[in-house]
Amino acid sequence: MIEKKVEQPGVFATGPKNDAYAQYFVGQSYNNTLVTPGKDVSVPVGNVTFEPGCRNNWHIHHHGSQILLVTGGEGWYQEEGKAAQLLKPGDVVIAHDGVKHWHGATENSWFSHLAITTGESEWLEPVTDEEYAKLVVAD
Repeated sequence: MIEKKVEQPGVFATGPKNDAYAQYFVGQSYNNTLVTPGKDVSVPVGNVTFEPGCRNNWHIHHHGSQILLVTGGEGWYQEEGKAAQLLKPGDVVIAHDGVKHWHGATENSWFSHLAITTGESEWLEPVTDEEYAKLVVAD
């Protein structure tokens, strides 16, 4: 079996496979924890990397929000009822408290973002292959 090369599309190391959250992703993701909450800091920061086509499930952040700082590759962010946004390095997205959304890589690109998350995450249903296949880059 040929081992697939793990890319580092952003400025931070890709990190290990994101096994702890694998049930909430379609495809393979990786997580490099950069800041662990503790005595002096209460907000976790992670570098999340998605293989091409990988995306997380729909989810909601309660009693907080999530800031995504795109560091590499190309990806998608979509809020329920809205068109998906194509993301590239330097883009910033804020998923506000109570907003159902998902994010992940485009079909042909690795994708990395820093995730700064407060509150609690409620994980919901996967983004189906049919929903994902309908995403298009606007001209």
